[in-house]
Amino acid sequence: MSKIQIVFYSMYGHIHTMAEAVADGVRSVGGCSAELLQVPELMSEEVLERYGAKAARAAFAHIPTATVERLADADAIIFGTPTRFGNMAAQMRNFLDQTGKLWLNGGLVGKVGSVFVSTATQHGGQETTITSFHSTLLHHGMIIVGVPYTEQRLLTMDEISGGSPYGATTLAGGDGSRRPSENELAIARFQGAHVAKITAKLTA
Repeated sequence: MSKIQIVFYSMYGHIHTMAEAVADGVRSVGGCSAELLQVPELMSEEVLERYGAKAARAAFAHIPTATVERLADADAIIFGTPTRFGNMAAQMRNFLDQTGKLWLNGGLVGKVGSVFVSTATQHGGQETTITSFHSTLLHHGMIIVGVPYTEQRLLTMDEISGGSPYGATTLAGGDGSRRPSENELAIARFQGAHVAKITAKLTA
């Protein structure tokens, strides 16, 4: 059984919704399991409530918290994060900054790594967030997998949609009211399945 972790941070639920779609894609591949984990929150409950995020986060409060030590148990890790000014969210960065021991002992070398993100706008840093995220994965010796153009939904032009060869993406809208579209969720499911198939071959 190939073990695939989906490790994410979500503030308003967009990335959580995408993470569930990624997990569905992983589970569609025989011999692969998907485990959803969320990185620890850094903001206080008071601040989350002030930003209107507390209620949204309650919907996925049941998902276990990721720990650095558990990463080494996975055969592949698919990371999900909202974008903050063209980079990953501080919560994800803080979590990854604690993986120094794993880096030192090569705990993630040879494992598959992949990334999906959300932004407020079409040009809000989806690609820069993913490609800058890749730097961390490469330092860990991970094998990066994206979304090839065999996923034809990347070519969709008749609607506003996220999705790139670097990874699945979604657009939240300036006020966060837009939810992931079916096209975006389908790309996320494809990414999960694509990572799972490659991981299964590597672990066979």
